Amino acid sequence: MKASDLFVQCLENEGVEYMFGVPGEENIDVMDALLDSSIKFVTTRHEQGAAFMADVYGRLTGRAGVCLSTLGPGATNLVTGVADANMDRAPIVAIAGQGATTRMHKESHQILDLVNLFDPISKYSTQIRDPLIIPEIVRKAFKVAQAEKPGCSFIDFPENIAGAEIEDMAPLKVQSHVLPTAPVGKCSQVADIISAAKSPVIMAGNGVIREGAADALVDFAEKLNMPVATTFMAKGVIPFSHDLCLGAIGLQARDYVAFGFDEADLVICVGYDMVEYHPRLWNPDRDKQIIHIDASPAEVDQHYILEAGVVGDISDSLERIAAKARRRTEFPAHKLHDIIVKEMGEFADDNAFPVKPQKIIWDLRQVLDPEDIVISDVGAHKMWMARMFQAESPNTCIISNGFASMGIALPGAMAAKLAYPDRKAVAVTGDAGFMMNNQEIETAMRLGLSFVILIINDAKYGLIEWHQLRHFGRASHIDFQNPDFVKFAESFGAKGYRVERTEDLVPTLRKAIADETVVIVDCPVDYAENMKLTEKLGDLVCPI
Repeated sequence: MKASDLFVQCLENEGVEYMFGVPGEENIDVMDALLDSSIKFVTTRHEQGAAFMADVYGRLTGRAGVCLSTLGPGATNLVTGVADANMDRAPIVAIAGQGATTRMHKESHQILDLVNLFDPISKYSTQIRDPLIIPEIVRKAFKVAQAEKPGCSFIDFPENIAGAEIEDMAPLKVQSHVLPTAPVGKCSQVADIISAAKSPVIMAGNGVIREGAADALVDFAEKLNMPVATTFMAKGVIPFSHDLCLGAIGLQARDYVAFGFDEADLVICVGYDMVEYHPRLWNPDRDKQIIHIDASPAEVDQHYILEAGVVGDISDSLERIAAKARRRTEFPAHKLHDIIVKEMGEFADDNAFPVKPQKIIWDLRQVLDPEDIVISDVGAHKMWMARMFQAESPNTCIISNGFASMGIALPGAMAAKLAYPDRKAVAVTGDAGFMMNNQEIETAMRLGLSFVILIINDAKYGLIEWHQLRHFGRASHIDFQNPDFVKFAESFGAKGYRVERTEDLVPTLRKAIADETVVIVDCPVDYAENMKLTEKLGDLVCPI
């Protein structure tokens, strides 16, 4: 057998269903082996799109998404999507073809040291130097990528190794890790601290989703009658409609949910990733007690000094702590829920045009079922989505907030449809983010996927303008021109609609969903609301 055949068998053994990528000279043996494989290879139009697809697939399923490139420029095109997955804690295995080992010691066409290139943006980066170690490398790559905290494993596969003839070998047995339970003494200690607190608040992070602990979190909050805020990437771990939900926290500005943290003497961080929302923003004076409940130990930071930490299975830890902690009566932060809910609907009937971002997000929520999936790109609209989109279930509002990379929404929506074909999917993107990976519309059409691309169109880098106006009172070099997005969609055989009245947004979105193909909805936005929000948050007074 060929080493490339063994490699693909090892991928099959790991349960790989899809591989996203671009064929090249140095990965031709792997490409040939895939012809006889159960793995569905998705030929993308750019390696960045492939990496983003693997990224979102891994985040949604908990199984490592797989992407493939050739050497040199193919591999460097993977970098942004790989870095996004690694920092956003999505399991991913990235594979790159490589030149023969016989020419890697010298200056040679398209040769780069890929292992060292990917090392800073991965948990595990290695090269296959002998066909006999393929089963070990593949097994380790998936084990490391999927272990908490998940991230990227990178495999460099030289062409002469891939094409080598070897004796028949078999993949290694797949063994899943089981998280240990937290020490009994630690759970008791944390329960005592919670019982003594005057005004505790829970901050739930993406680790709650990764560990499937959303139900346990809600039970914990209900048993102790304790309010819950989520990070952007944990939206939906407690339904927004729940009385104890304070919505998402993460804006670097004073918001209603931030007042709940101002009033808190104890912050219970559950599955919290510091990369999302740094503790200096919610514990600037370092005066709050902090409890860390997670599958991994806490990061070291001067604003994140723990009163106690519980490391182990999150669901088990929450259940045991709740059984010992004292249920409390109403805290000040409870009063924030109704205020936040009321604010979400303030623009429900606003028909001004161009459409206000608050209205776009409100209308989008109205046309989707609770289990449908929205993938938010990065830009000004991301801040509005994070703040105002009302997620009712985990992993239904996907936001890149660790690496925060533009260009993720379109390939991410494709991955969502492949992972969950029976759910509706919407890529919510700015015009700038859309133009970074719009070539993947062809890939989506070729695959017969159906989803909506909602382009929130302001013909500029709106988030950068927002920052420039806040800091300097004037904008610098943020304007550009867009194509006709309706004609652009039609050129791929997709459909396109332009919103020309605010009243048309809901019916247009419903029609786009019913079309059962790739549909662009071009919606002009009034981003004068950005600075209005900045002014509003600057003037907010704590209502509790």
